[in-house]
This record gives sequence, structure tokens and C-alpha cells, in this order.
Amino acid sequence: MKGFFKWFKSSTKIKRWMLLMIVGIILVCYGMAKVIVTNELTFSELAKIILTFVFGFTFTIISIICIQKRTLEMLVEESDTRNLEDKGKMNSLIFNKKVYNQGPKVVVIGGGAGLNTVLRGLKNYTDNITAVVTLSDYGATQGKTEEEMNLAALEDIEQSIIALSANEDEMSKLINLKMTDNTYRGKKFGDIYLTAMKEAVGDFTTSVKEVQKILNMTGKVLPATYDRIKICAELEDGTVVECKDNIPEIVSQKLSKITRVYISPTNIRVAPGVIDAIKEADSIVIGPGSLYTNVIPNLLVPGVSKAIREAKGFKVYVSNIMTENGQTDNYTLYDHIKAIIDHAGKGIIDYCVYDTGEIVPEYIRSYNKEGSDLVEQDISKVKDEGIKLIQRNLSTIENGRIRHNPDAIATSIIQLICDELKFRDMQNDTQYIMLDSKIKDTKKKLKQENKKNKPDKKKSKKKSKHSGSKFLDKYNERITSIRESENKRNEKMKK
Repeated sequence: MKGFFKWFKSSTKIKRWMLLMIVGIILVCYGMAKVIVTNELTFSELAKIILTFVFGFTFTIISIICIQKRTLEMLVEESDTRNLEDKGKMNSLIFNKKVYNQGPKVVVIGGGAGLNTVLRGLKNYTDNITAVVTLSDYGATQGKTEEEMNLAALEDIEQSIIALSANEDEMSKLINLKMTDNTYRGKKFGDIYLTAMKEAVGDFTTSVKEVQKILNMTGKVLPATYDRIKICAELEDGTVVECKDNIPEIVSQKLSKITRVYISPTNIRVAPGVIDAIKEADSIVIGPGSLYTNVIPNLLVPGVSKAIREAKGFKVYVSNIMTENGQTDNYTLYDHIKAIIDHAGKGIIDYCVYDTGEIVPEYIRSYNKEGSDLVEQDISKVKDEGIKLIQRNLSTIENGRIRHNPDAIATSIIQLICDELKFRDMQNDTQYIMLDSKIKDTKKKLKQENKKNKPDKKKSKKKSKHSGSKFLDKYNERITSIRESENKRNEKMKK
């Protein structure tokens, strides 16, 4: 009996349809009764009865459909753990259960926080995700034991597993849990678990697949190679850096740009499953992330770049929002893309998704102090390379840091797949309908977030002299206040 009354709670949203059904039944009964008891009907009376009956019948049918729809929502809602914010939305819930396994195949290539941001967004659209990650290079672990080097190589795999999990917070606590037992003191649970799985099944590829099943992950994670590698950089002045962790520091010290990066040794083998995933992908996503230490090294693994160039799926590069001190100082959008093409060959990128650059100046200023700046968008040079550009509001602020918005990236990528389905006249295909519906929901959510994050400013009575610049128009008051504070500080220092 207790369960029965749950149907009448406001959160179920069923009472309104029950009321509509009652109204519909009453109207139908009234119309039928009127016909039975009336001896003679005029045209006007007949018209009223017909309208009453039609409205009553329509209300009844609509209420039945809506009750069934809402019941299905509630059933899916109880078992759906993936996208909690979208619960209560029929399109999202049906999408979650029906289309994830049939969703587009997407390969994401990179490493670090940038890769995990893309994975975090894409897992709301499809289960068919393959993350190809750069393993930590052994040049950073020289002098350490064999076991310590093996554990260091698992870090990127573990972080991608967290990004692809249904509950990231809980998974992060579990994977990063430091053991207190004397035998395993200081080691993380994730390191021990992955090592144990490898021992149990015999090889790393199978062990990662088993981890995916047991931990209820979305998609799969593959290293670009299982062989130990060093990520090396050659600078303009001829200096060679043989440890990726030392690259930013040495570049900054010598004030010399990176000419190229390479991996050592060169005769390494691509990990099983990577090439097949690329060939079958509907979309291949490169970046965002540290250009020379996380993105390009994956493309240097023998066979990877060639497979991407020959793949039928879209090749999408997601641009960094900010330059990286010691790696991409003063790099423009074109410089990032040129570096990838120089290392991996032409045809490696079809589309480039880049940010609008509309970021509150205070946050940019904090990055300036660290030696980073906004990536300049020299789009004309990029177009000359035959690359199609997609401008989106990709940035978001997390704990005072500028980050990519996972939903914005994922929506841009899935939109390309939908456009291709539409071009092939597949608008009625189940996959297109569900993807398109999900994109619309996400875009509404992003618009609401952008409105909330917009700083409240009083409208300036006088127009800015730089009215031609959208950025200056939007943030002119803030820029002026920053300049004034700087001038005051300089005056105090002079005194």
C-alpha cells in the first residue's frame, strides 16, 4: 500500500495526467449520455456533442500516452546511474539505456587532464569510446626499481579509468586510495589492482578489458604502446632533452623553442587493438593537452599516424585554450596544428574545434604570471591548410583555473557525426534521432550555465572607443579597473 501512494507524489508527475484522463472520460460519457437522452437534435446541439466527444477522447488518449511515457521514465530513472542531472527527461533516459551500446565509435588520443576532459563529456553519448593514452616515459624514473617503473606507467591509465567511470568521485577515492598495511604501505589501490589483474589474466590488454567489466566503466582504455619509451625533445639550439618532465624547465632556461619531439627507442610496437579501433572509428579526437609530451608522442608510435590518415572517420583536433609555459610559449592556433602536421603528416586533422576566447581577464592575468597566455586564433593560416574550423565556447572556470568544458567538446564532436548522418539522408535513423535529441538537451544546459557564469555588469552609458572588438566591449570595465590598479601600484613603488 505504501508503494501505491508513491505514484501520487509530486515528483512522479503523474497526477496531472490522471486528472486529464478523468476529464476526458467525463466528456466522453457526457457526449454519449447526451445522444442517448435527447429525442431530437438540432445541428448546433449535434456539433456541441461531437466537439465534446472529440475533446474527451483526445484528452483520454493523450493522458494514457503521457502516463505510459512517465512510467517508463521512472523505471529507467531507478536503474540509470550515468547522467543524474538529466533524470526526468525522457529523451535523455531512453538515450542512456538504448543507444549507448549502439552509439558512435570514438577514439580519443592524448594524455593527462585534457584527454580525461574529453572522455568525461563523450561518455554521456556513447559506450564505444577508446582512449589511447601516453604511458609515463621511463626517462623520468631512472634509478628506480623495476616495480616502481611499472607502477609509474599505470598513472595515465588509472586517471582515464576514473574519467570513464559512472561515479567519478567514488572511483577516484578507490583508485587513489593509499594503502596503510605494512606490506603495501604507500602504494595505491589502483596500482595493486591493475598489477594483480595483469597477473591473473596473463597480459595487459585483457586485464584492462576485465577491469572495464568489473568496475562498470564506459568504453575502454589502451596505451599507445606497452614498450617502455623515453619522450625526447630537440631544441632550436641543438640541445636534446631525454626526459619529458625536464622539457619545460630546460626550454625556459635556454629560451630556445622545441624543434621536434621523438620517442626512443624507435622500434617499439603499437599496442593490440589501437589500430583496429582507429580504423573502425566514426570520429578520432586529438587533444587537448600538453602538445609535445601528451599529444604528439602517441602519433609517433609506428602505425598510429598512418592509420589515422587513412581512417574514414572524422579527425578532430581540440585546441588548447592557453599556451603552456616551456612548451608552447607564444604559440598560435596555427603553430599548434603545424607542429602536429610536421610530426604526423598532412591529413591528420580534418576539423579544429577552438575556443571563442571570451574569458574574464582576471583569470588570464593569473596565467600571465605563470608565463601562459591565450592561444591566438590566426584562423586564416589554418584555413590555408584545408582544415575546417569550428568555434565554440569551450572554456569554463574550475577552482580559479581555465578548463575545457567536457559537454561543449562532446557536443561539437557528436554534432559532426549527426551532420554526416543527415548528409547521408539518415534523419530517421534511431542513432541520429537520439544523438540529436541529446545534443539539444546539452545545448540548453550549456546556455543556462553560460548565463549563470556571466558576470553582472552595469551597462556603460558611453560606448567604448574599441566598439569593433567584441572582447573589449564585453570586458572593457574590468580591463580598465585592472589598469588603474596597476598604475596605483606603480605609483606607490615610485614613492
